[in-house]
Amino acid sequence: MDKTKELTKAQEEFESIIQDLVQNETVQQMKNFRQHYTTSCFDHCKEVAFYSYLICKKLNLDYVAAARAGMLHDLFLYDWRKRLDGRKGLHAFTHPKTACANAKKLFLLSEKEQDIIIKHMWPLTFFFPKYKESYIISFVDKYCAISESFRAYGDRLNHTKLPRYAYVFLSIFLFRIW
Repeated sequence: MDKTKELTKAQEEFESIIQDLVQNETVQQMKNFRQHYTTSCFDHCKEVAFYSYLICKKLNLDYVAAARAGMLHDLFLYDWRKRLDGRKGLHAFTHPKTACANAKKLFLLSEKEQDIIIKHMWPLTFFFPKYKESYIISFVDKYCAISESFRAYGDRLNHTKLPRYAYVFLSIFLFRIW
């Protein structure tokens, strides 16, 4: 089977695993909250869930738990850039417990899925993850956050006049050398 077919099959399996989650009205609300720059919380979680699913499947780990917990790992439903009354502590330290509590209200979570959600900010959560899948989600979450940041900066750079001016300057410079 070629790589495109494999990826399509994996994407279909992944979508079937998280189908009930993404159709949930509360999970859909994550689309209303910005996570990193222009990426919604929903899109961020789905990306983390998909990459974690692929890695766990390749390593013969619990890819179903990784995909489902990855989709729910940031189910906190507030704008983390704004200070909310009643929220104690910094968002980075508190949101995993909030996300897990919200997810438990909506879905039956295994112990592994709960650990994945609660520990996804490790090492900020201090306590070590209990499962390999928890470590994977933690690292994939950081990778996706960095990737989303670079995409946003790249988009900003492409929409400024700086690249055009740099091109003109470079052209003049090279023309003078020859």
